[in-house]
Amino acid sequence: MKLKSLLIALFILFSLTGSGQQNRGWEPWNFLIGTWEGTGKGEPGKGRGTFSFSYDLDQNILVRKSHSEYPATAQKPKTVHDDLIIIYPDSTGAPSKAIYFDNEKHVIHYSVTYHDKSIIFTSKKSGNTPIFRLTYTPLKEGKINTLFEWSQNGTTFMTYVEGNSTRVE
Repeated sequence: MKLKSLLIALFILFSLTGSGQQNRGWEPWNFLIGTWEGTGKGEPGKGRGTFSFSYDLDQNILVRKSHSEYPATAQKPKTVHDDLIIIYPDSTGAPSKAIYFDNEKHVIHYSVTYHDKSIIFTSKKSGNTPIFRLTYTPLKEGKINTLFEWSQNGTTFMTYVEGNSTRVE
């Protein structure tokens, strides 16, 4: 009987500990929560855009929605880009996985890592597809830098687009 009571107490303790750890895993993301507006430049040209990060499903996932526009130039037509990223926990409860969808029919699976205060999404190499890396770095209160890069070998990354954004909500 004592062994059964001990096992039940341990089960409850581990259950409560696991739930607390899952919520603490989102702390590094708090600087991104909200709606952002920014400008950037890169391969598609100079552009403007908005994006938002918000928790969903009782704070079990984080959703990023993004919209950017690059005006027409003499060399390129106007480009409109919309995408969605869902960040979710791995089997340990740490938010270390993400999946990306966009209006160009791309789907990218990311692993998420943390370096200093930056959050870094990195895709895996798959066939001839480049490796993509998306980095969010806080600059000062209410401002962030976003850097999207690509690489054929996973070592040498080239900037595709980079910009700074300001929190508006």
